[in-house]
Order: sequence, then C-alpha cells, then structure tokens
Amino acid sequence: MKFRTLLRHLREGCKNIIRNGWMSFASISSIFISLFLLGAFMLLALNVNNFASSVESKVEIRVFLQLDIDKAKMDEVENKIRLIPEVKKVTLVTKEQGLEELRKNLSDEGLLDGYDDASNPLPDSFTVEVFKPQSVSIAAAQIEALNTGDETAPITSVKYGEGKIETLFKITNAVRTIGLVIVLALTVTAMFLISNTIKVTIVARRREIGIMKLVGATNAFIRWPFFIEGALIGMIASILTTVVLLISYAQFVTLTQEGLGLMMLSLVSVQEVGLQISGVLIGLGTLIGIWGSTISIRKYLKV
Repeated sequence: MKFRTLLRHLREGCKNIIRNGWMSFASISSIFISLFLLGAFMLLALNVNNFASSVESKVEIRVFLQLDIDKAKMDEVENKIRLIPEVKKVTLVTKEQGLEELRKNLSDEGLLDGYDDASNPLPDSFTVEVFKPQSVSIAAAQIEALNTGDETAPITSVKYGEGKIETLFKITNAVRTIGLVIVLALTVTAMFLISNTIKVTIVARRREIGIMKLVGATNAFIRWPFFIEGALIGMIASILTTVVLLISYAQFVTLTQEGLGLMMLSLVSVQEVGLQISGVLIGLGTLIGIWGSTISIRKYLKV
C-alpha cells in the first residue's frame, strides 16, 4: 500500500468518527463502561493476589532448642538447617530476645515482671524462612529429622502452624482461582459487548458500503477506513478508561491508607500496576475495535 493511500484511509477513518458523532459517542461510551468494569476487577484481583502472597510470605518455622544447649551444638544445628534445600534464611532468637518479644506480645506486661535474664525459662530458638511457602511442611519434617541418631536431641520442638497453614494455602489458591475466572469471564463479556457495539456502527452504514461496492470500489479500499475507524474508537475509549480508572484508583489508595487510617491494608500502588493495566486495556480495546470492524464489514462486502 502506498503511503498516500494510507494517509487517505487514515483521514477517512477520522472523518467517519466525526461524521457519525452520536454513533461514535455511543460506541466509545459502551467500550468505556465494559473496559472500566474489567479494569476494576483486574485491580481487585491483583490486590487479592498481593494480599495472599503477603500472607504466605509470613509463613515461617520456629525451631526450639534444649535449655542447656551449648554454643557449639547450637552452631552445628544451625549449619545443618541451612543445608536443607528448601530453607532460605535462618535467624537465631536468643532466650533474651524471646523474653522481650513475649513481653511485647502480652497485653499485661506485668505478668513477666518477676523474670530476668537469670531466671528466663525460655529456650533459644531459630526462625526459619523457606523459599516457597508451600514447602514449609517439607522443611519442617527435615528439621525434625535432625534429631534422629543424635543422643543429645538438641531440638525439642518444631512449630509452623501445622494444619492451619495447609488450610491457608487452600484458601489463597481458591481466592486466586476465583479472581482469575472472574477476570477471564469479564474479558470475554467485554469482547462480546465491544464487538457488537462496533457491529451496530457498521450496520448503520451498510447502504454506504453497498453503494461504494457497486461503483467499483475494491474490498480493501472500503475496508481500510472502517478498519482504522474501529481501531481509533477502541483506542480512544481504552485510553480514556485507563486514565479515569488509574486516577480513581490512586485516590482510593490514598483515602484507604491516609484518610481512613488503614495502613495495615497494603494495596498495590499505581506505580506497580499502572503499566500492566494500561497495556492490557489499551491493547484489548484497540484489538477488539479492529476485530469488530473486520468481522462486521465482511458481510456487506459481498454484493
């Protein structure tokens, strides 16, 4: 295709949007609503996934040692734990640190007033983090096995919330699956609504297409302006949707974390998801606009 011909098609596509103002406005509005709902649920799904990942990342193993364990034995146990493939990080929590943590966690700190470093009943322990939260039970079993064949049995107990952790993983996986299904369903719905909206625009001008065909215009000559028109309508609507959606979301994040004081509710920032949401919505809107125009006009080129 010659560059001059391409410019002509671009010009005609833009003119068609202006010439059919109300139909173009209706198409853009319909696409805006469809993509806005899709984008809103995408943000919801991203935040739910982020929350689930945040909860899973806090899963850890607590390894309690014998009260009278010596430093050499403690170091030996720590080195063995570090060699376990699933283990990411091992942190020593001394009995003094454990007592201080217990004081902070108790609502009535006076309950521990009679205890000092000398009378501290707590053992030393290790906090163990794993690479994948789902492998926490495997790592815990391997840590417990370190006592096997050791007469001193330096490890008294291994705690990781057995039973509750497995339930947590089931819930987070279910939440992710439900979120993905909803987003996919809305994507299909948006594609159907947008393509039908574009189709209505083309149907309203079927006589124009028929006349152009009868006077000798080629299929490509007729198709390209509609092709460009559909792309522009989809792009304009998707860009408008993206701008409104991200501005609204940014204000919602600010309101949630500052205005309502819900700092514990950590939402994904606009900077983290802005590019991803923009790419999906603008790309989807433009492609569906092109696809809707191409499919709809094909019927009326058969004259």
